[in-house]
Amino acid sequence: MKNTLIWASIFGLTSIILGAFGAHALKQFLTEQELASFLVGVRYQMYHALFLLFLGLFAQLNPDVKLKSVKNFIVIGVLLFSCSIYLLSFQDVLNVKMSFLGPVTPLGGLFMIIGWCVFLVKLITNKGG
Repeated sequence: MKNTLIWASIFGLTSIILGAFGAHALKQFLTEQELASFLVGVRYQMYHALFLLFLGLFAQLNPDVKLKSVKNFIVIGVLLFSCSIYLLSFQDVLNVKMSFLGPVTPLGGLFMIIGWCVFLVKLITNKGG
């Protein structure tokens, strides 16, 4: 699950960078509502970076539990959810309408929910412990 830990590191690193950027530099460009939305994307990205970190470590301790599908759902979910929020937050600044991304955000949320559900099912059905 080295790949899972790599994704955890990428998401954690970029969420810290984006969070700092949002807290300091973006206040002059985004409205309060846009900034709040941007920071929701950052927050969920960090939550799932921590979950992926846990998942990768859990997988090393429990090699019988196959968690690749969980990792895939979470990674795709974060990319769809957080990245669509980031882009939607900047559409006025960039003067580019990205309303087509509106449905992408809940789809990303759905992928994250499915990832958590699959993880739960794997924990419940695991015969090893």
